[in-house]
Amino acid sequence: MPFIEESDLLELHKDIDKAQIINERLLDQIKFKNKEIKKSKIQRNVLAGITGLFLIGTLIVFSFTAGRSVSNNYDSPSNLLVSIDSLDAIKSRIDNLKQQNEELSLVREFYLAKKFLEKETIYSVQVKSFVDNNMTLASEALTNTMFVKTNPFYSYSLGNFETLEEAQTFRKQLVDLGFSDAFVASYKDGKRIQIEDPF
Repeated sequence: MPFIEESDLLELHKDIDKAQIINERLLDQIKFKNKEIKKSKIQRNVLAGITGLFLIGTLIVFSFTAGRSVSNNYDSPSNLLVSIDSLDAIKSRIDNLKQQNEELSLVREFYLAKKFLEKETIYSVQVKSFVDNNMTLASEALTNTMFVKTNPFYSYSLGNFETLEEAQTFRKQLVDLGFSDAFVASYKDGKRIQIEDPF
């Protein structure tokens, strides 16, 4: 059987006593924290209950006053006039929104048509060519116009037509207006394919 010195035994007892003291302190801290957690839960529940009661009370008061104001609106002719005026304002706003919606639909259709035209072969009447690109007449926002780079020039064309005959008819009208050197060209994917027969 192993032999333990008395001093070692005393040290071991001291270590055990220290560990018991530390354990007791930790248990006290755990009990204290548990009490704090229970307090905060109770406070939270009480606060939630008070808030719920306040919201329910507010809704009851609001619904009561709203019911009284609705019944008062029908009794007073001046309130009825205010309602008609506000109804007219709402109708006017709705009409305005409908008009804006129609305008946006037209813009959307324009861009969809422009994308479609870029994929299909179209015909246009070229009226002018320029050496440089700083021309104020050209704009992406203009409908039925094309501004295409045809090396080394930039060409400006009017009209987007599905058939060659339509483009030739338009070319004749432009020649009658004074654009004597106008000609019909076919385009696909925003690039000129060829110059077409003028008649």
